[in-house]
Amino acid sequence: MTAFQIKSPALTIKAGPRAFQRIRQQGLQPGDVGILPGAAGGPKALGIQGLDLALFGDWLPRAPRERALIGASIGSWRFASACLPDAAAGLRRLGELYTAQRFAKGVSMAEVTQSCRLMLNELLQSQDQQILSNPHYRLNIVVVKSHGLLQHDHRGALGLGLGSVIGNNLLGRARLARHFERVILHDGRQAPPLQALRDFPSRYLPLDGDNLRHALLASGSIPMVMQGIRDIPGAGPGTYRDGGLLDYHLDLPYSGSDIVLYPHFTDRVIPGWFDKSLPWRRADTARLQDVLLLAPSRDYLARLPHGKLPDRKDFSRYLGDDVGRERYWRQAMAESQRLGDEFLELADSGRLLERLQPL
Repeated sequence: MTAFQIKSPALTIKAGPRAFQRIRQQGLQPGDVGILPGAAGGPKALGIQGLDLALFGDWLPRAPRERALIGASIGSWRFASACLPDAAAGLRRLGELYTAQRFAKGVSMAEVTQSCRLMLNELLQSQDQQILSNPHYRLNIVVVKSHGLLQHDHRGALGLGLGSVIGNNLLGRARLARHFERVILHDGRQAPPLQALRDFPSRYLPLDGDNLRHALLASGSIPMVMQGIRDIPGAGPGTYRDGGLLDYHLDLPYSGSDIVLYPHFTDRVIPGWFDKSLPWRRADTARLQDVLLLAPSRDYLARLPHGKLPDRKDFSRYLGDDVGRERYWRQAMAESQRLGDEFLELADSGRLLERLQPL
């Protein structure tokens, strides 16, 4: 990518206290980065594709090292794409395959699930082992095991189960333990770089050729949209769903002293999917000490069609006009090169500190 000066800032850049102090004293080099989180958010990923391409296609490869990629939902798909032999080609292929998805009115959960399974086959192209043996990246996929009514794919049972989840979440996030168990499937060569997980029942399981695709499908399995993924090999019997239900924006206790570089859709870190409409439910700032967050600025978003990144509601907004939706999404991907170009310019010039805000 060609870096250039941008008069109207495309990026909002925020840092936790330790990351802020470190960058103030030492600047930022690609070798400083040891962890990258990838949030749930569906098509929003297309809107930051240019940032992913700059990071995985240019900046991070300048300092090859072991790095943990921790993703939920579309975040895990982005990172699996980046773990392919050609990271940039994988990320572009994900964008094209996602954009080409078409769903008729009244589409069933089974049909959406099958479509996603076919998309995953096209994305990975039998390169599963290359992901698991990537010399530099260690993939971590966040899913949840569902309890009670959320084990089923019947819409009536799911609706009642989700109503109970919403009610319990209003009373306290900790009560979600009644409904979900966190499961992190990780590269067998490295344990996830996280401190002890005490907020919810949690398990770590190694990824392998038998469960990689199951884990990726489960991590994006939104209730009422997709079927749950049953009996992931190695994880035991049960129904596994979207990791974003518990860990929407990966508000996790990261360990170590490396920079946690977070290419994100927004400048907020929202703990769980059910917290989106609860402005008082905020991330634990103690967990974000080493985070450097990169997100589209409000000015950048205002200049996009509809004043926002692509999202799942676009399937309804453009119902019957898939060509129009695809054109909009491709425009958003093309525009997002500005995000990557601006990051490269700021990092290479040493001017990133000038734009840094507290997280």
